[in-house]
This record gives sequence, C-alpha cells and structure tokens, in this order.
Amino acid sequence: MSRPPLIAPAALDAARAWLGEERQPERVARVAWSVLIEPGDRVAGERIARLGAAGALDGLAEAARGGDRELAQAVDRWRSRWDPALVTAAIAEGARREMRLLVPGDAAWPEAFDVLGPHAPVALWVRGDPAALVGAATIGMVGARAATPYGEHVAADIAGDLAAGGATIVSGAAYGIDGAAHRAALSAGGRTVAFVAGGADRVYPAGHANLFAQIAETGAVIAECPPGTTPTRWRFLARNRLIAAVSDATIVVEAGARSGSINTASHAASLGRPLGAVPGPVTSSTSAGCHRVLREYDAVCVTSADDVRELIGAAGEPSLPAYESAEAVRVADALSRRVPRDVDAIARRSGLAPADVIATLGLLGLQGTAEAQPDGWVSTV
Repeated sequence: MSRPPLIAPAALDAARAWLGEERQPERVARVAWSVLIEPGDRVAGERIARLGAAGALDGLAEAARGGDRELAQAVDRWRSRWDPALVTAAIAEGARREMRLLVPGDAAWPEAFDVLGPHAPVALWVRGDPAALVGAATIGMVGARAATPYGEHVAADIAGDLAAGGATIVSGAAYGIDGAAHRAALSAGGRTVAFVAGGADRVYPAGHANLFAQIAETGAVIAECPPGTTPTRWRFLARNRLIAAVSDATIVVEAGARSGSINTASHAASLGRPLGAVPGPVTSSTSAGCHRVLREYDAVCVTSADDVRELIGAAGEPSLPAYESAEAVRVADALSRRVPRDVDAIARRSGLAPADVIATLGLLGLQGTAEAQPDGWVSTV
C-alpha cells in the first residue's frame, strides 16, 4: 500500500477544530480506521489492540509485506479506501452535523464493548448525548419489522415501564418492534438509544425521521460507521453485536424463524448476556423466532417489565412470592388481602404448625408479599 499518509494535514486541522487537542492523534487515527474498515474487522482490531490506533496505521504496508498473509489480505481489502480525502470529509461532516466522537478511554465509552475483543468498534459517532449509555441499566429490545399489534403492544408496555423506572432502552430504530420500544421509552419520559447500521446522519427508514430526531434530543443515535455510510445487510448484522454487547439484557419481542433478531439473540447468548423472549401464539409466524430463542438459546420467558428486572437481578417488589417453598405457598394461600388473620387462623388454613407459620411469615414479610397489622397478617399481592 505505497500511498500517501491516510491522515492528511487538512484532516488534522479539521479534527483540531472539532475534537480539540486531547488525545488527538489517537482520535484522528480511529476516525481513519472507521473509514478504512468494515465494522468488526478482527485483523484491524488485533493490530489496534497491540499497537494503538495511530501505531497500527504506521508502517502498515511494510508490515503487510513482511510475510503475514492474513494482514496482506486485509490490506488488500482496505486498499480501495486508502484515501486521505475520505478521512478529511468524515471529520468535516461529523463537525457539520455536530456529532460527538467516542473512543475507548473516554469517560462515556461503554466498557461493555470490551467483551467483543478484536471485534469491538474502533470508534462511535454520536448524534445526541454521548453519555446516554452511562449510569443506568440498559435493556436491548429487538423484534420483527412486520410486527403484529400484539407484539407492538407488548414491546411498548415493557419498554415504557422499564424506561419510567430509569432503564435505558436500546434498539435499532427499525419499523415494528424497534420503533414501538423507542416511542414508548420517549413517551414515558425515559431515555432511549438507537444503534444504526449506516452513518448516524442517515435516516433509515425514512419514515422514522421524526423518531430519530426525538431520540437524539434526550438519548442518542449511535453508529460505528462514519457519516454518509449506507446501511447494508452486512452492516445490520454487524450492528446487532453492539446491541447485544451493550445491553444488560436483550429481549426478543417478536421475530420470524429467520429474523435478524435471532442474530442479535445469538450474539447475546455467545457473550453470556441475559436473554429473554416474549412468547406468542404458536400459529403466528412472527412468534416462531421467539419460540426458537426460548428453545435453542436458553432464553427466559418474558411477559412483563418485572420479568426483565428479575432477569438482570434488579427486580423490585415481586408480584408473586419469591420464596417458593411448599410452606411459603401454603401460608400465602391462607392469607387474605382484606381480612387480617392471626397465626392460629393461618395455621388452621394451611395445615402447618404455628411455629412454622411464624417463620414463614417472617420470610414473606421480608420479601414484601405479606404484612403484619395490629390484628393479624394480610397478603400484599
């Protein structure tokens, strides 16, 4: 690759005005890499991890001629994009669009991406708040574009409830389940983040232009490709790994048997992230993917926001007794929501000894599913 340096003086000048001086060589080099490679390029990721982004660009042609066949093949892939004008244009467009550039080491960089190793993004282009993924539980919600009213209703219920409770809803801004989840989070006054397959400046689908603007106002639209990049099938699949990696749990709401949402679920499962799926009618093709995820990916059945909170270990007061011993079930059945009952009455109804009733009531009381009143105990669920 005997060509001029990929980072031209014009790019450095533009970057200085846009990014400032802090860690500028590394930032500009990561811009260059995001122009040069496709998302998740392992060869580039390994070289950057070893040499740093700037060091990985230096001497690339010489290294490729040094007998490393895999690097030589990669350099051949990257050759058509070795154009300083492309890097300068990306920086100028990022500044014009008032985007922010996130790179590893920034305070707002999601450390969850570390699990991707050499497939982690080299940089993130952000419209909106670059810290949108910091400081809150993140829930990935994905599903069919051709969603049913049932699927959109369930997605909105779960996303709205979680967002109102402070969680950040992460999705891909597509029609169907993605859009329902984003809109519900916004309606609840919560935060939502869209990971897109092209540039963060590209509105795809076009019918979601207003939704993109709303997401960027309070959350963020995030891309690993530079501005102007066209979404493609491959980039959608690569984007899915980011949703899975950054989410504390990924929920598949509706999906066909060969849906791209299955790809996201596969990433979540391979990364060891909690995975849930919403069941649906066995006669519905849009539920076939969810049932496959439940069957093949060891996903948890999810029907409510409480199920999601439990999945990430952040459940509040359970709606059913969490302590499911036989004694707990019998004591819970013996309680009334309206009429307080003393220990002897509960013992008679449950068939347990008073001492066992007292011990079990203590556990249920700690869980918040039973409450002591002056004249006895009542159920709170």
